[in-house]
Order: sequence, then structure tokens, then C-alpha cells
Amino acid sequence: MEPARPPAAESRVRATTPYDPWRHRYALAVVGATVLLLVAGGLVTSTGSGLAVPDWPLSFGQVFPKMQGGVLFEHGHRMVASLVGMLIVGLAIWFGRREPRRPVRNLAFTALALVVTQGILGGITVLLKLPTIVSVTHACLAQIVFCVVVSLAVVTSRRFSGVEGDTSPVPRSLAILGAVAAGATFAQVILGALMRHTGAGLAIPDVPLAFGRVVPPLLSFEIAVHFAHRVMALVVAALVFALAFRCAPLRSHPEIAVPARLAVTFVLLQILLGGATVLTKLAVVPATLHVVTGALLLASLLTVTLFAYRFRAAAVPAGVAHGTASQATA
Repeated sequence: MEPARPPAAESRVRATTPYDPWRHRYALAVVGATVLLLVAGGLVTSTGSGLAVPDWPLSFGQVFPKMQGGVLFEHGHRMVASLVGMLIVGLAIWFGRREPRRPVRNLAFTALALVVTQGILGGITVLLKLPTIVSVTHACLAQIVFCVVVSLAVVTSRRFSGVEGDTSPVPRSLAILGAVAAGATFAQVILGALMRHTGAGLAIPDVPLAFGRVVPPLLSFEIAVHFAHRVMALVVAALVFALAFRCAPLRSHPEIAVPARLAVTFVLLQILLGGATVLTKLAVVPATLHVVTGALLLASLLTVTLFAYRFRAAAVPAGVAHGTASQATA
């Protein structure tokens, strides 16, 4: 029977092992909290509560104002943002001390820098009375923060670390297709943020046609942005379906096949929510769910891409490729 390791020795083992279940669980908790933050931010925009609290960093000069009307959404958003910020500070400290892989440590530090920047941008957005460029940047940076914490949850998982499951290679082209789909989805996120913050959500009031046509007359910036958002939705859907088709045979790699199938569900739901948002004249529930579902779609595509990259087939002999894959987890 192997003698039990003393606590200090056990700590040293965890500090030099790529997979630590508690680091992974903590990263997942941060992902969950960030989803709540996206919901809270979406509610602020959907309810028009961005200036319900006119000062920053306090709210009406208080730490905790009376929560009613738009203040409930705006100050609630600030509270959730503070929680996520503290969780990411803890994540950066923990990963900085215990995570043996330098790129992963740097990713955790990047998350910290981004969430601090996001907080400052949020304050500037309020103090400058919702300028479009700052508001759009704030919305897009929120999605980037979400992508970073999702990446941390992926790279700290058992599968990614090679602790369990099939580690056989997958086609290199899969990682490329996943990256293209994720990139197109982020471009769609930018268009969506631009549309929301320029008041272009109802620039085209009908759906699925646009002013009763396939291609509407592009008479204003708002119409052009809205129509570009619809066209990009079709591009993203085509890429997601192509990716899911390529991932379908990978039954031994559920970490790739499952999020690819989820991406199909999310993109279909996203299209339906987009139509509902227009038909209900920007009702709060579909408009907010549209924002959050877009983030979940992006997260699923990012997951596929990271795992496909992790297990990509190397253009070298099998023995060398296996050695390279082993080094990637060190």
C-alpha cells in the first residue's frame, strides 16, 4: 500500500500537474457568473436603464441605492459585475500560484486586465452619457471576457489535459473551420452591439423579408447595419452547420461533437429570437435572450475550436505527433 503523501507534498504535486479538478470547477463557476453578468447587461440595454443611475462608481452617492425602476437593472448590473470582478481576481491569483502552464497563467492574467478595463469602460459609458463608440466597445469587450473565462474552463478540463478520454488526433482542418465559425460569430456580435446602441433594432420592421423585399433599399446607416446583421446570421448558420457535419463522426471525441451539436441548437434559437425581437418591437425578454444566446453560441464554437486544436493531427509521423501532444499538456 502506497504511503499517504504529506499535505505539503500533495500541494507540490497539484502545482505541477496540468489537471486540477478544483481549478477547473472554479473556472466553470466564473463562466456561470459571467453568463449572469451578460444577462444583467442585456437587461440594462433592453429596458433602457443605462442612465438610471447617473453617477459612478457610487449610485446616487450611495453604495446601495433604493432598488426600483431602472435603478434595479443598472445597479443590479454593477453588483453582478463586482462579483465577477472579484471572482476573476481570485482566479488570477490562484492560477498565478498553482497553474504550471505559462500560457494558461497568462490567460488568467489577461482575464483580470480585461475585466478591470471593462469596469472602467462601464463607468465612462455612464459619465459620458452613453456615447455609441464606448457603449459598443463595452458590449464587445464583455463578450471577449466571456470567451477568455470559457477558454480557461476548457484548458483546465480533464479532456484537454489528456487525463481521460480519447486523445487520438482529429483533422487539422476542423480547428480551422471552428476558428472561422467563431470569428464570424464574433463579427456578428459586433454588428449586433452596433445595431443595439445606434437604435437600429427596428430600422427594418418586418421579418423574414426587409420592407417586403429580399434586399431592402439601403437608405440609411441604421438600415445598412440591420441588414448586414441579418446577412451575417445566414453566414454564421452555414458555418455552424458545416462544422457540425464535420464533427458528427467524432463519436470518440464528445468534447468536440457535443458542443458542435449545441452550436446548431443555439444558432437556430438565435435566428428565432432575432425574428421575435423585431416582431415584438424589441420586447425585453426576446431582446435579452438574443444577446445571451449569441454569447452561448460563441462559447460552444470556441470550445470546439480549442479541443480540435488540442487534438489536431500533426503533419509528422504518428510517434512524433504523440510526443508533441504530450508536451502540449505539460
